[in-house]
Amino acid sequence: MKKTVVALVYDFDETLSTTYMQDYVLIPELGMTPKTFWKKANTWSIENCADQITGSMYYFMKTAKEKGIRLTRENFAYCGTLVQYYKGVEEWFARINEYGKKLGLEIEHYIISSGYEEILCGTTICKFVTGMYGCAYAFGEDGTPVWPARVINYSTKVQYISKINKGLGKLDDKLVNEYMEDDKRRVPFSRIIYFGDGMTDIPSMKFVKSRGGNAIAVYKPKSIHKEKAIKLLKENRVNFALPADYSEGTAIDNVVKTILEKLAKERNLEILKQREELKKK
Repeated sequence: MKKTVVALVYDFDETLSTTYMQDYVLIPELGMTPKTFWKKANTWSIENCADQITGSMYYFMKTAKEKGIRLTRENFAYCGTLVQYYKGVEEWFARINEYGKKLGLEIEHYIISSGYEEILCGTTICKFVTGMYGCAYAFGEDGTPVWPARVINYSTKVQYISKINKGLGKLDDKLVNEYMEDDKRRVPFSRIIYFGDGMTDIPSMKFVKSRGGNAIAVYKPKSIHKEKAIKLLKENRVNFALPADYSEGTAIDNVVKTILEKLAKERNLEILKQREELKKK
């Protein structure tokens, strides 16, 4: 029997982690506070008519070079080891995988982030992730960044969801736009759950929801960000607005498990229908 794959797709910064992944170690290494760095990087982007995310990638390179700091893959990966997560995140993946297994579902986890793949590779949750799509650098012969190799923004996030839907690889940029019949797509949109928190996630949330999947806007518990998530719910861009607490028995845990149960029942019903169709032949 064909595997019933369910894809859980996550933004990272302020969806799984408590703040931007660069804020924990990378920016302090440059001798700045996150507030100061991002203000300077965004100002540079505006002054140079640059995409904000591309501009900040360049500004990291520029600042590190000026301060004589080597940004290597090892340095980035170390930054990932010190990322702090919302409550329950590190136990979440194994628990949901096991729950899905009991229902006969194969759970796959994906991260689509405007943060850096080089940092994500050093995180403790990396081992649970089937696919990881983030901004990435090209490195020169001296082992330091020379150019932004890949930039993930609000529009390209949608592209990677389509790749997951069709079962394509990270670099299949031409195939992602080619027509594919629904029954040949590896993960139907109805079996995709998207988790996000901010403006860069809105197109992805709406994209998944409009195609029959589920979109969850998360917010830092007991914070002003709740209003932002509720607004997305009122505007019908998401299916749920929930606190970013991934512990067992919480709202997000119960919602995801209920969605999985529904998908398993729909799969079972489809099998019964197929059996009845065979009787007609």
